[in-house]
Amino acid sequence: MTFENWMKLRELSQSSIKKYEGAIKGPMSDWAMAGGLTDGPLTSIYSHARFQSVATALRKLPIYRERNERGHNMYNSALNKYAEYLAEKFDNDVESDIDTILADSDVSDTEKSDLIKSRIGQGVFRQRLLSLWGGCSVTGYKDPVLLVASHIKPWRVATNSERLDRYNGLLLLPTLDKAFDCGLITFGEEGDIMMSPQLEQPELLPLHSNMSVQLRPMHHEYMRFHRERVFLHA
Repeated sequence: MTFENWMKLRELSQSSIKKYEGAIKGPMSDWAMAGGLTDGPLTSIYSHARFQSVATALRKLPIYRERNERGHNMYNSALNKYAEYLAEKFDNDVESDIDTILADSDVSDTEKSDLIKSRIGQGVFRQRLLSLWGGCSVTGYKDPVLLVASHIKPWRVATNSERLDRYNGLLLLPTLDKAFDCGLITFGEEGDIMMSPQLEQPELLPLHSNMSVQLRPMHHEYMRFHRERVFLHA
């Protein structure tokens, strides 16, 4: 889901959409790169935490202050709107999550190792999913080289035990993993796929309405969280 289409779904005026997208892609990206705040345009940032850090520094630049005042706070509004867009995707800042694990003095070195491997889809969590599912949870595809260990209840809001729980995971092909992680698809009580209105051209991925996953009772609480908190209903 692009920033432009996300704003359309939020029923922003065409004038606001044009101004906000132009500001993010154009002058503010130029100012951020010229100021050494980022190596690429603002639209290359997908982590909400990272974007907020850059946006805070950007607001301190003299050219930003001048142009924002002249533009009646339009640039500030554009930054806030893009931050909101990123926040809806659930912050997926792996480096930040790993730093948090390493800084936790209440977790043993062994558990830290397991949690870090789980965060990057490796180690004991991946092994448990391979044992449980045997292949892609949706398509049945067997080659583990192309399969991703995906958390159902996102890492950022899960407890340490939930992060390693085999029932808080699906084994997915990369396209399915990305769509699930972004909330563009989820699965109902019976395991039938649900597609977000924000998912564009699902047939090209390809995703089909007859796809499903065989959920066990232990999956339901996690999947309910995903439907209610991660899935993009509108």
